[in-house]
Amino acid sequence: MPSLLDDPEIDFVVVVNDEDQHSLWPAAIAVPAGWTVAHGPATRDDCLAHVRENWTDIRPLSARTARHDHQAPRS
Repeated sequence: MPSLLDDPEIDFVVVVNDEDQHSLWPAAIAVPAGWTVAHGPATRDDCLAHVRENWTDIRPLSARTARHDHQAPRS
């Protein structure tokens, strides 16, 4: 059975969570709690292009902004 995410005939949205992680989501299905629409509805290819252009660092936001206390102090 093919995945709904592989269907080129349906519209999608790009959703983003509080950790700035991006995902494709079928536009006809309610967005899950904790996610907000960042782009779309649009074609799958357009949504994938949006993800490629806007999610350039796949680390969760907390990992990107965390203070790294284990680093040696600067002299």
